[in-house]
Amino acid sequence: MINLIWALMASIGIVYAMLNGTMDKVNEAVFEGANDAITLVIALTSVLVFWLGMMKIAEEAGILRGLSKLFKPIVTRIFPDIPPDHPAMGYILANFSANLFGLGNAATPMGIKAMEEMKKLNNSAAYASNSMITFLVINTSSITLVPTQIIAIRMQYDSQSPTEIVGTTLIASLVTTISALLIDAFLRKRRELSSL
Repeated sequence: MINLIWALMASIGIVYAMLNGTMDKVNEAVFEGANDAITLVIALTSVLVFWLGMMKIAEEAGILRGLSKLFKPIVTRIFPDIPPDHPAMGYILANFSANLFGLGNAATPMGIKAMEEMKKLNNSAAYASNSMITFLVINTSSITLVPTQIIAIRMQYDSQSPTEIVGTTLIASLVTTISALLIDAFLRKRRELSSL
């Protein structure tokens, strides 16, 4: 559906430009946008490669295992339906660790694997389990210590201090994650009461 909306908007814009006689501006904007997109992708890729390398170093040094051990008591309380030694728990912890460092792209495969493992635990294949919903909520609001992609974008556009957003990003993501967990817990209780 979204592809249809984008195609419709592009078509309307092109027809409007043809009727207005500003097709040259549309062509100029298309080529400038493509050039900016390539430049931005290269900048983002370099930062992402750097942080993926740092993540690999952290993994080899045992930092990620340490983070997983640190967060395991919290995560097992957030996901009481999942046995502590189930593979889903490992993928959830790895996903959260990657998201903490702002590596959303690196966290995605682990998130997909976590969902696949949680689906195996789900009795009702037609509906998402409470754990699946909670995982999605946390991923949507995820706590980020280092917003690498935003820093890369700010560097690309010559920000004087591209890392100054780290503190506010941490506070904002912490508030959204706590709020999301509270709302999820409230709605979970409500679902459980309505199913009685």
